[in-house]
Amino acid sequence: MNIKNSILFSAFAIFAACNSPQNSTVEEEAPKLSGNPIAEGWYADPEGIVFGDEYWIYPTYSAGYTDQLHFDAFSSKDLVTWEKHSNILDTAAIKWARQAMWAPAAIEKDGKYYLFFGANDVQRPSRNGWDPNNDINHYGGIGVAVADSPAGPFEDYLGKPLIDTFYNDAQPIDQFVFKDTDGTHYMLYGGWSHCNIGKLNADFTGFEPWEDGELFHEITPEGYVEGPFVFIRNGKYYFMWSEGGWTNDSYKVAYAMSDNINGPWERIGTILESDTTIATGAGHNSAFQKPGSDDWYMVYHRRPIPNEGRDHRVMCIDVMEFNEDGTIKPIKMTFEGVAANPISE
Repeated sequence: MNIKNSILFSAFAIFAACNSPQNSTVEEEAPKLSGNPIAEGWYADPEGIVFGDEYWIYPTYSAGYTDQLHFDAFSSKDLVTWEKHSNILDTAAIKWARQAMWAPAAIEKDGKYYLFFGANDVQRPSRNGWDPNNDINHYGGIGVAVADSPAGPFEDYLGKPLIDTFYNDAQPIDQFVFKDTDGTHYMLYGGWSHCNIGKLNADFTGFEPWEDGELFHEITPEGYVEGPFVFIRNGKYYFMWSEGGWTNDSYKVAYAMSDNINGPWERIGTILESDTTIATGAGHNSAFQKPGSDDWYMVYHRRPIPNEGRDHRVMCIDVMEFNEDGTIKPIKMTFEGVAANPISE
């Protein structure tokens, strides 16, 4: 073999050896992650819900009260790629709302999508009911809008608040609508450290009285401040809420468990709170369950470090896990977020 052919043969042998199955190194593709925060912009109070084969989030647009005049929504097929649906509802559609629209909660019923929300930051009880001519702090409360699609556009359902005054000293804000296993729809709501529960009527225009004639029962657990959220897992009811102050680092999430939607609700502990290596002021949460699985995720807002002001909050998702006895493990906040988990799989 001459020198030229020897060189060619050696080169070919080296190439073949490097590319043989026995010697090749295949790098595994890193899983796609959502990242935290999951969207650009300032958002808070995110409520997560599953509609069909999509995950949806309805957050507060986090701004000053006089600028907090609309809602955006976000949808995803896999928890990683999120589509923004801008301005699904605003004060142009809700004539009685003038400021501070926040903490939306969505649910589907009979092919319609209902969006419940608080507006106008009612600060004291209205003695004469709803009056659009009163000073702004004298009216407002919890409203409801309706649409044919989870992306809206939503329109005012009642033309006035669904709840416009104080019951059991609970400020009418931070509502959550929960469908129980028997089909009954309950609303849990309340600020100022009081939480009420009521039974919505069939068309969501009002509430059915309890056996004692009252429209609302107070179910406030120890430490409750605001932001109620309920779900069922393995026959147990879980009640989550926010504690501390929403404008500072004391904000956190606690929870209780019960065999009944009405409780009793005894505080078990804190499962989400500030972590100065990640973010502070984490709270006002909700949760996703991938249908047909035991995969759970907490959706919440937190304050980035450094924080740029009272309304600098962003929405995030992290994995939620359970102990063998059903209690919830503390949530580990991350910058990475969660891996893709399509509902259709």
